[in-house]
Parts: sequence; structure tokens; C-alpha cells
Amino acid sequence: MSAALESHWDAVYTGKREAQTSWYRPHLDASLRMIDALDLPRDAALLDVGGGRATLVDDLLERGFGDITVLDISTVALDEARARLGPNAASVHWLVGDVTQIDLAPAHCALWHDRAVFHFMIESDARARYVAAAARAVRPGGYAVIGTFAVDGPPRCSGLPVARYNAEALAETFAPAFEKISGCRDAHRTPSGSEQAFTYIALRRRYAAV
Repeated sequence: MSAALESHWDAVYTGKREAQTSWYRPHLDASLRMIDALDLPRDAALLDVGGGRATLVDDLLERGFGDITVLDISTVALDEARARLGPNAASVHWLVGDVTQIDLAPAHCALWHDRAVFHFMIESDARARYVAAAARAVRPGGYAVIGTFAVDGPPRCSGLPVARYNAEALAETFAPAFEKISGCRDAHRTPSGSEQAFTYIALRRRYAAV
């Protein structure tokens, strides 16, 4: 795990309440629409990469999913999410780590979800490690839902540079292990009232690379 990144994000979460962060929204609507469209069985293994203190885990529990893992580099963020869930937190697996370095069970995930982590992978080797981690963790026939800033979205977030994508370019970075099945654009309204353009794609893990 990168100690510098861990410290950076712990400081972000310590210094700002949930609704003060630019990425906050009460529900991750675009992600939920894509996940709902997949019609996954309720015992499917779901991994929320960079889940932090987002409410996706709350909404997935409410939908009846019983095998949810939330992964984040910030212990502070995960502690706040656990506190918010109260007794329901015991139904969730919590992992602290860097997604490009942590050891995840191979071919276990039916769904890999990431809203706004992948776009921080600005170096080609970091992107390669991320995609390799997803390809190992998602079972053949499983899915990934990825959200990043769109090409006209912000060039930075929380003081860090980001890479921006349209749906085609984003899908291409995950090929050939994954194939794109859908994509959309989302306009996120920040708590301060500004608008951020996001690109979302849903991918299917291929049974064999082509």
C-alpha cells in the first residue's frame, strides 16, 4: 500500500464531512441503475472498490445482497461507513488497501464496482496493475461497472491529477479481458453546485481473452 496515498486520503476524510466532498451524492444513482440492469442473484459476491463512506453499500444491503466487500485505502473512510451502518456493518466485508496491490480472491467477484478510483491511475503501469487485479478477481461471465470523469470533466480531484475518458476509450483499457456491454454519461452535481461530467461503462469478464 502506498503510505503517501493512504495519508492523503485519510487527511481528506478527516478534514471534510461526507457532504462536503465534491463526489458526494445521497445515492450513487448511475451506478445503481447499471447494477440493477445486470439482475444479479442476491448471493452474488460484490466488490465496491474505493467505496469509502459512500452509500452504495447501504443501497446494496437494502436490495438484499448478502456478500458485499467494501475496499478503500482510507481507514478513516471505512470506519465512518461502518459507524453509519451500525449493526448492519457486520454483514459487510471491509478491506483497507491499495486496489493495485492488495491480494484479492481469484475469480470470486460477480461484480466489481468503481466510481472514481480508476481515473486516478494516470500512469500506464498503474492502469495495467488495476486491470490485471480486476481480471483476476472477477469470475468469467462476471461484471465490472466503472465510473470516471468524462473527457470534459475536471482535470483534478482532491488535489490529484486524473485521467479522463469517453466510453470507448475506457472500455479499451479493460480489453481484452473485459468486453463493454453498455455505457452512459452522467452529470454529477457537487454539493457546492458545480457540475462534473462522468463516463460510466458496464463490462463483462470474458471466459477467455481474445
